[in-house]
Amino acid sequence: MNPANARTRITTIAPETPVLEFLASRKAEVDRALERLVPPAEAWPVTLHRAVRHSLFAGGKRLRPILCLAAAEALGGRTDRTLEPACGLEMIHTYSLIHDDLPALDNDELRRGVPTCHVVFGEAVAILAGDALLTHGLGVLARYPEEQRSAGAKMRVLNMVVDAIGTTGMIGGQVADLEAEKMHPTEELVRTIHESKTGRLIRASLRTGAILADAAEESLERLDEYGRLIGLAFQIKDDLLDVEADAGSLGKASGKDAAAGKATFPAVWGVERSRAILAQSIEDAAAKAHALPGGGGRLPQLARFVGQRSS
Repeated sequence: MNPANARTRITTIAPETPVLEFLASRKAEVDRALERLVPPAEAWPVTLHRAVRHSLFAGGKRLRPILCLAAAEALGGRTDRTLEPACGLEMIHTYSLIHDDLPALDNDELRRGVPTCHVVFGEAVAILAGDALLTHGLGVLARYPEEQRSAGAKMRVLNMVVDAIGTTGMIGGQVADLEAEKMHPTEELVRTIHESKTGRLIRASLRTGAILADAAEESLERLDEYGRLIGLAFQIKDDLLDVEADAGSLGKASGKDAAAGKATFPAVWGVERSRAILAQSIEDAAAKAHALPGGGGRLPQLARFVGQRSS
């Protein structure tokens, strides 16, 4: 059997399983699927595929694909139909990290505890590796699920993801983040940057799972608000970790946001107020998840994980 056409079985995880065990199990399943969905390191062009794999398999929580799977599961969908699209989202996320780390943007030398792509392979190959992951990720979203009845849902997902990562979403947020280094940060500016740069792809990940689960429009709207809240919480936590964590636990250099004059929550509200906003965002997100049919499955627990993580 061609490995690219093989299917990875999704295990059923009991509701009482602790959230960290749930995350580890789903991460392992996502990693196995990614392994078969991207070209092997020895495939031509070898340098490009080595660079792609260096960044894609450097670690990471796989939060976006796990949220996609959890949303589908919470709304009664089949996670085996959602696994490959979830992996496509992770490829797109990794592309954004490779490009964010470039000298022209954040100039980071560590990501997830390993040297960044441009440090290992050079700036030109890193740019192309990011391009490759974006292209491949969109291709995966266009292809899966493969059954004909999913054609409409796939088109809806693809249009939604393209909008989320485009000039009014993730890329626009990155531009605003760069420009904010020369401005006095305001509450409105920081929220706009965070909701665009980080929140839009998180929301798209959740909606992908829900759309492929044939969720009702009311559930999609509640899920989108949940995603907006945890996307904001995720970036607030990132801002706080940059202030409070060391490079060893963070997996990348700490203290860079303040040094670069970044528009962050601590820069506007201070650390204590930022913690309070984080806690409220998490509780509001959990409440939105509980309002979903069946209580939202794992989504309330995942919201709390976002606020408690250490890296």
